[in-house]
Amino acid sequence: MATPAIDPSLLTRRGVLAATAGTLLLGGCGQGAAQGRAEPGDSASPGGPELLIGVSLELSGRGAALGVLQERALRITLESLNANGFQVGNLRRRVRLLVRDNRSDAREAAEQVTELIRRDQVHALLGTTLTETSLAAVAVAQRLRTPFISLAPGDGIVLPLAQRTYIYKLTPDAGDVARRMAQLISGKGLRRVALVAADGPHGDSGVRAVSAALRTAGVELDRTVRLPRSGVDFTRPARRAMSGDPDGVIVWAAAPDTGSASRALRRAGLKGPLFFDPSGVAEETLQGSNASAVEGACAVHPTCLGGSTLTNATTAALARRDFVFRYLQQHGSFSGFAPYASDAVQLLADAARLSSSVDPGRMRAYLQREVADGLAGGYAFTPTRHGGMERDSLGTYTVSQGSWVRVS
Repeated sequence: MATPAIDPSLLTRRGVLAATAGTLLLGGCGQGAAQGRAEPGDSASPGGPELLIGVSLELSGRGAALGVLQERALRITLESLNANGFQVGNLRRRVRLLVRDNRSDAREAAEQVTELIRRDQVHALLGTTLTETSLAAVAVAQRLRTPFISLAPGDGIVLPLAQRTYIYKLTPDAGDVARRMAQLISGKGLRRVALVAADGPHGDSGVRAVSAALRTAGVELDRTVRLPRSGVDFTRPARRAMSGDPDGVIVWAAAPDTGSASRALRRAGLKGPLFFDPSGVAEETLQGSNASAVEGACAVHPTCLGGSTLTNATTAALARRDFVFRYLQQHGSFSGFAPYASDAVQLLADAARLSSSVDPGRMRAYLQREVADGLAGGYAFTPTRHGGMERDSLGTYTVSQGSWVRVS
């Protein structure tokens, strides 16, 4: 298998990350995520006892496969973070979350974020897991100058930077994922692949990134097929993708579409390997009727996926191990997508601590300088880089007997 080239700039950022005191120490236990609306005087003013964070998630609808994972992670994290509070200026504060279900609807997400800022007076925001709902929330958060950390894929969430000064993204950049995927495909000796991409901004990012990465790797892109937004029946796009008899297929789409597309591709005659971007890695992708279709599939994903990443004894690895243990204890199985929300909460708490304030403007100023090792991977925000997931946080995985196993 080809060894990925190392960008020298990564060594500098990771060296800074290793030397910094910004490691995200998450984990905790219990069902401590407070939900509900702010009571008058609770934490609307900078002098209040709480850091109030508004959360918009897909707890129902098509995005629930990923949104529910984030709510679980928040519940696991919050009790640990609030056990002793954290210092913000002269006060010890706790985090309180106002969690809303946006029902996987962009208009609902925009309305929720508006209400959370204007009525509940949250200090910051996090969510969502779908690109469309994130873009809707981004427009409101930027206009009302409230820091927002997105958990969704799609490079356009933080670009153009001049119009996204309050916006940050934890998921990896499409270009970093596509380059790693192209190297994996080339290393397997595949000459020609098809790309099946979601309709919408997430798919758009994938099409651009995959096309460039495959060209650089010397792999032919046979054809690109877009999946319908309805998500009802992928038979026709699967047949179009297979009409050129490719050696393998890249599915650039979020769960649950990943599993549905995989089944349709197998029915259409695909015998070769499947390749997923990180948003396709959810618990239900490997379950039920998807299981046989995705066996042997490969994914590029942050190294929080799979137990093999938890074997060293660094502070971050121990925190990941504790988080995974508690998640498994409460929910029976673990998805590598789950830790993003936990990292977002800690990044916001750290921004408040570093700025000695919960003022949204001051938190935003410090958030854009944060370098930290979180549960999902390493982050290095700068004033010119608001998509903070480090590319050397990515690994490659394959499905073996219904579980993700790390390849490299």
